[in-house]
Amino acid sequence: MSGRSFDLAFGQLPDSIPVFPLTGVLLLPEGRLPLNIFEPRYLNMVQDALAAPRLIGMIQPLAPVAEGETPPLYRTGCAGRITSFSETDDGRLLITLTGICRFNVASELPPLRGYRRVVPDWSPFRTDLEPVTPEEGTLLDRDRLGPALRAYFQQQGIDANWDAIQQAPDDRLITSLSMICPFDATEKQALLEADGQYRRAQMLLALIEMAVHDKGNDGDNMRH
Repeated sequence: MSGRSFDLAFGQLPDSIPVFPLTGVLLLPEGRLPLNIFEPRYLNMVQDALAAPRLIGMIQPLAPVAEGETPPLYRTGCAGRITSFSETDDGRLLITLTGICRFNVASELPPLRGYRRVVPDWSPFRTDLEPVTPEEGTLLDRDRLGPALRAYFQQQGIDANWDAIQQAPDDRLITSLSMICPFDATEKQALLEADGQYRRAQMLLALIEMAVHDKGNDGDNMRH
């Protein structure tokens, strides 16, 4: 971690956390995730989290279920600390979560005020809380990433600040792109569970290139 004043040490991580299940939403350590909270149960969750260590676990539902049923969860999520908070005139809460540490779900607790809670196993991800040190060599092949990312963003209709992308450190860029690119749920989960930023970088680049290639093939088929 970066050594911010409010960072938690590994031994300070709580024994239970509320979780916010959202398909296709990824939070990574050091990443920043803005959220618009309006459902009553999640308003309760944020209010309760603000009175505790301000942690919320972001995790994806494992599969869609019928309305009214509780979906199973993926095994791994990432806890974020509420680092920004504001209220709106129409009763919503606008928050930003900053990723702290990934976790595995050891067990699920009974719901509290409508939201879900889990007992997290932090132990496999202790290194998420250690100071970031540069990995050997470069993490990203910028010569490959640049053209593929431009084509991918064009396909997805995403505007980008290319100067900021070029100037961003590899580690920060990997986290940001993994979070914002509209990959499917299983791809997002694979990025979350990647062992280290180098492997995440390789996976990220492969996903972008495959998406560009597949879209190009679709276009060729349409022309024929």
